[in-house]
Amino acid sequence: MSDPTPWIAAEDGGQARKHAPATLRNRDAILDVLRRVLPSTGLVLEVASGSGEHVAYFAERLPGLEWQPSDPEPAARASISEWRAGLGNVRAPLALDAAARDWPIERADAILCINMAHISPWAATLGLLAGAARLLASGAPLYLYGPFLREGVPTAASNLAFDANLRARDPAWGLRSVEAVTAAAQGFTLAELIEMPANNLSLVYRRV
Repeated sequence: MSDPTPWIAAEDGGQARKHAPATLRNRDAILDVLRRVLPSTGLVLEVASGSGEHVAYFAERLPGLEWQPSDPEPAARASISEWRAGLGNVRAPLALDAAARDWPIERADAILCINMAHISPWAATLGLLAGAARLLASGAPLYLYGPFLREGVPTAASNLAFDANLRARDPAWGLRSVEAVTAAAQGFTLAELIEMPANNLSLVYRRV
């Protein structure tokens, strides 16, 4: 289950730097997948970077890649700017709304999006998939991480409770099914589905 806890102030950063507790629990498991599925060089766009902790952590450990964080929220971009300080392979964050038809970037060699689909309207996931189709070349990866439902696979009780909590907070939120996301991923094939700790999944799509 993903952690619905809001950001807290980071103890070791500037005033704008935020900390998402779930990051410490999932970053190494995600990194293990990224080491295998990302290209060795190129530009990686992270959509909905949140606090910026993930992109900073991955950039330090995958220095051959250039990283482009993004988030629609000014507070998130301020936090990202704090976390990227001193990292030469992390660009300044973009103001990017996944649901928007126009993105302020024209291409990428890979795209990742962590824990966005369930805490945003379905339109954001559709926009993410459409934007990725515009930016990525054939064979390039689109990596999604978070709690997802699967047809014919029992859902953990904790994920069901989390889904109910999300929908109570905002009816437009909620866990998405792998089948719904894959059906909407026009121009992509689902190359890998990887079970992750705490009932999360990694979905690796490849541009056709």
